[in-house]
Amino acid sequence: MRALAFAAVVAAAVVLAHGIASAGQDDPRLDKLFDTLKSTDSDEEARRTEAEIWRVWIAHKNPEIEKLMRRGMAAFNEDDQEGALEAFNGVVQSDKSFAEGWNKRATVEYAMGDFEASIADIERTLALEPRHFGALSGLGQIYLAMEKKALALKAFEAALKIDPHLSGVREKVEDLRKDLQGSPI
Repeated sequence: MRALAFAAVVAAAVVLAHGIASAGQDDPRLDKLFDTLKSTDSDEEARRTEAEIWRVWIAHKNPEIEKLMRRGMAAFNEDDQEGALEAFNGVVQSDKSFAEGWNKRATVEYAMGDFEASIADIERTLALEPRHFGALSGLGQIYLAMEKKALALKAFEAALKIDPHLSGVREKVEDLRKDLQGSPI
């Protein structure tokens, strides 16, 4: 998850550096982007579409919240987990309906080993944005770390239903299916 989380944070930092006026999980562009993600056969188009989805998810109309997001992502990239957590706490306290704030905080909590808090924040993320393939992938990683393979498989499969181009997740699903085959779930 650390590598996936780092890649997502870096992509988000690039997005915020370029700025988007307002967006989030309610942005009307998302429906078309998710349709493209499901229908494309091109990995290149899928990567571009995923990046655009992340850009939309990260954006917030409130400049103070965007500043907190940038601060949190920068702190996380510098391995300052406490600073990242403080910034993302500020994000979710400022806008409890901003799914990506919850997702970013969940990522930090995971990195800090607080799996229960991370799961709770992922659940909040998914309540606000059920198509959040990043949160579902993260949930799978948490369950793997907790050695709850059946739950990890379920989370990874849910992520693939939304974004069938997550090759690393697809590999995990294949491995988990083999591992769980014949095992009581």
